[in-house]
Amino acid sequence: MSKMNAYKQTAVTTASREQILIMLYEGAIKQLRKASECCHSKDFAGKGVAVGKAHDIINELSNSLDFKVGGDIAKNLERLYAFMVEQIIQGNLNNDPARFDAARKLLENLLDGWKGAIEQLKQNKAGA
Repeated sequence: MSKMNAYKQTAVTTASREQILIMLYEGAIKQLRKASECCHSKDFAGKGVAVGKAHDIINELSNSLDFKVGGDIAKNLERLYAFMVEQIIQGNLNNDPARFDAARKLLENLLDGWKGAIEQLKQNKAGA
C-alpha cells in the first residue's frame, strides 16, 4: 500500500460521521468535475471512471439516509440524490458535461449547507 493510500485509509477510519459526510460530498464533486473535463477533452475512458465513482458516492449518500431521524429532509435529499443520479446517467449517455455540472452544483450547494450546519452544531456544543 502506498503512503498516500495509507494516509487516506487512516483519515477515513479516524474521521467523525460529519467529516465522512464532507469527504463524500467533496469526492463526488471532484469526480463530477473530472467527468465534465473528460467530456470536453473526449477522454471517454476517464469520463467513465469518474462517472462510476460519482455514481457510487451519491448512492452511498442516499443509502445512508435515516428517514426516522431525518423525516422530510431525508425524503427531499433522497429525491435530490435520485435527480443527480439521473443527471449523471444522461450526461454519460449523451456526453453532456452540462448534466455533470448541474449535479455538481447541487452537491456544492448541499455541501455548503452541511458545513454550515456542522459549524452551528459545534458552536452550540461549545456554548452549552
